[in-house]
Amino acid sequence: MSKRYILVGASMVALLTASGEAFAQTAAANEPGGEDIIVTGFRASQAASIETKRQSDVISDVITAEDIGKFPDKNVAESLQRVPGIVINREFGEGERVSLRGTAPNLTKTLLNGHSVATADWFILDQLAATRSFNYLILPADIVGRLEVYKSPQADVEEGGVGGTINVLTRNPLDLKPFTVTGSVQGVYSDRSKKFNPQASALVSWHNADETFGILLSGIYQKRETRRDGVETLGYQTNTIGGQSVQVPTLIGSALFRQDRERYGGNIGLQFRPSDTLEINITGLYSRFNASNFNQNYLLWPGRAIGDGGTVTNPKIVNGTLVGAQVTSLPASRAVVFDAISRQAFADTKSADFDLKYDPTDNLTVHFKGGWTKARGNTVNEDFIETAAPGTINFDLTTQAPSGSVVSPSATSPAGMLIDFGRRPTVRSSDEEKYAYLDFEQKVDWGPLTALKFGAKFTDHDRSALWLSTNGGVFVPGLTCGGTPCTAASFASGGLTPDDFLKNIAAPGTLTDYWTVDEAKLRQIFASQSATNRQRFLVASATFSINEKAYGGYAMAKLGGEGWRGNIGVRVIRTDQTANGNLLGAPNPTNTSPFGNYTPITTKRSYTDVLPSANVAIDLNPNMVLRFAAGRTVARPDFADIAPGVNLNGTTLTGSGGNSNLSPFRANQYDVSFEWYPEKDTIVALAFFYKDILSYIVNQTSTETFPTQFDVPGSQPAVCTPIAGNANLFNCPYQINRRSNGGGGRNQGFELQVSRPIWGGFGVTGSYTYSDAKANNGDPIPQNSKHTANLTGYYENNWVSARLSYTYRSKFFIDIDRNAPLNQKALESLDASLNFNLTDNIILTADAVNLMNEKIVQYSGTLTRPRAIYDNGRQFYIGARVKF
Repeated sequence: MSKRYILVGASMVALLTASGEAFAQTAAANEPGGEDIIVTGFRASQAASIETKRQSDVISDVITAEDIGKFPDKNVAESLQRVPGIVINREFGEGERVSLRGTAPNLTKTLLNGHSVATADWFILDQLAATRSFNYLILPADIVGRLEVYKSPQADVEEGGVGGTINVLTRNPLDLKPFTVTGSVQGVYSDRSKKFNPQASALVSWHNADETFGILLSGIYQKRETRRDGVETLGYQTNTIGGQSVQVPTLIGSALFRQDRERYGGNIGLQFRPSDTLEINITGLYSRFNASNFNQNYLLWPGRAIGDGGTVTNPKIVNGTLVGAQVTSLPASRAVVFDAISRQAFADTKSADFDLKYDPTDNLTVHFKGGWTKARGNTVNEDFIETAAPGTINFDLTTQAPSGSVVSPSATSPAGMLIDFGRRPTVRSSDEEKYAYLDFEQKVDWGPLTALKFGAKFTDHDRSALWLSTNGGVFVPGLTCGGTPCTAASFASGGLTPDDFLKNIAAPGTLTDYWTVDEAKLRQIFASQSATNRQRFLVASATFSINEKAYGGYAMAKLGGEGWRGNIGVRVIRTDQTANGNLLGAPNPTNTSPFGNYTPITTKRSYTDVLPSANVAIDLNPNMVLRFAAGRTVARPDFADIAPGVNLNGTTLTGSGGNSNLSPFRANQYDVSFEWYPEKDTIVALAFFYKDILSYIVNQTSTETFPTQFDVPGSQPAVCTPIAGNANLFNCPYQINRRSNGGGGRNQGFELQVSRPIWGGFGVTGSYTYSDAKANNGDPIPQNSKHTANLTGYYENNWVSARLSYTYRSKFFIDIDRNAPLNQKALESLDASLNFNLTDNIILTADAVNLMNEKIVQYSGTLTRPRAIYDNGRQFYIGARVKF
């Protein structure tokens, strides 16, 4: 068992067994007749969250922002990781998605003020993957007032989360003071990029004296220049070495990733309360995340060199994997490849919502919600140049970071590198939903039955991905620079990688110095090509559109009596799905493309889910609550998984394909929670959960043949065969991972949670979660970490507020990638925050993320097969916040 979560567990046990003196002192301060104590800051936020959890009818957790702009973290996902059972990953240095109770991010439903919100991605592979997991990068933390995490189902809560549901609540003007103005200005320093960038936010809220009308406006601007250093092993393939079948690393590279992150947007809220019986909220949200990035990667290509018949000297084989050797390619093959990819990318989301509550009688409430939300995740241009060469390489995977050297050609010069590939594609993804909800709640006094609630819903959801690309076979041979054919040197910057490249992760022998491409030259050369060469054609295999209509409703009874409360209900939802895609390489194709002829296809299916649920909370005494919950949950498949098409990687001859007949994830779940509230700002809770997964969506890999374009004849792998009539098109065997309906499984575990002030302004919050997830067929469960923990210590008085937060998650399986498992080692982080109250209206702020400079380490099934080590560095923030 890891020392890290032993430490966290021991810390919480120490809290539980600490002397009662601190409790007694706190209790005395709150007894009638004692001195009134006004609690503010982080402690007030904790107290509000604890009280909301205590009053809830379901098993849930809450994060509350004590004041406007004072959310605990810079990013909503970063705050959510403090909730028991929630984990995040920081692959690019910032939390983007959340996993809840041992399930993957696409099984967690995110709502905005109780309804779905469209989501989009900035990274091209995520744009094409089109998952249902919400990307929190496009949701500014400054607009959030509270986060509600529903861990047990309730009939009146939107379906879609097998892991759970997160409801993001924004602020309303009538909940604030008559006139409120807040703002913040910060600078952020990223130690990998060595850049200092500005961030700012502002909010203005006003309502009239009668509190019948209010308006709220807010805006944010954030910029951060990032850099990520990485050593990557991009997959493994089977080859024969000395008569033995072994796994050979396909590509081993040293990757330099730079990105300019810019987020801006805002929200508006109009609130009408003309009488005690009518309230209308009209809200709008817009957020844009500019994410242009430049990735350079010099890679050794042992998989290609060996696969084409190259020689292997001094092979070192461990557990069936070639972990070291010298490899020499044939003269017509390839031993090294250098990729430079400049992407102009962004993601944005917008929503417009109308919310009406009307009480025609004292006992009847009518609630209507309707609106529209849309998100885009686009790679406007991807300027991609790939140069390669035959040669001799050495590699060793057993060092801290895989080491590799290039005997020939020289890695520090573009000389000898041939332009094999070039493209300028665009990827456009869109996510859009129109919705309407209508609810009725009738209060009754029928013994234990306190209210009846009914509701109906309709949603119309569209998700699409469009991939257009230049015809590589024309683009590269016709690529000109000043009227003559381009060479690799035409793109060179004249310099090498930065002096400190890979300094925190490199082992002796790791490739840290190589020639680099000038991004401005790359963009200029590609943009200056003739209109004929820049013409884009449909990449039909990865282009699709999905329409999904869901309609149904629920009925729920609210129950309660002396010392107990709860609800029981059922939700019934019908889903009508229409999937449009393209079949590549099918007989008698109807459409032509340089990337292979294709036939459009449309598939339709419908299914209905009946989702019963029950929740009960029992007050064992004034300070103790026992909860029970049971219900059925459902999560629909990712959009790309139901699209009739494939997404191909021509370099590694791997891909992923959709299946329109996929059924949703479904689960029966059972929960028990015991909560002790000795004081209003203290909680000790222990919760057990069991999810009986009735149907998993699993991976099935098979060999399928698809037409593939190679820009330069002779650069194709030896296993590909020519297609008559097109010198650049070849039939290639791909290892395709297609999603399919599998058997069931289970997720089970428990959560321990503690939060309490200790003494003299000091306090602590912490949690530990154990999650054991298994599929019946033995497949690993994506994103499940068996052990997760977080521990926050804080100090607060009238002048200073300080926090130090530690998070840990144990190793986990990510997913199948390049026809092999992708796993990640344990991940931990230490973050800090310091606020100083200069006056009642001005606060100086300082924050730090990833103080220990932890790295992300990934592998393929076994540590013998490393996949990646990434160094994102630390982030430091300093600034001021004002409020009037």
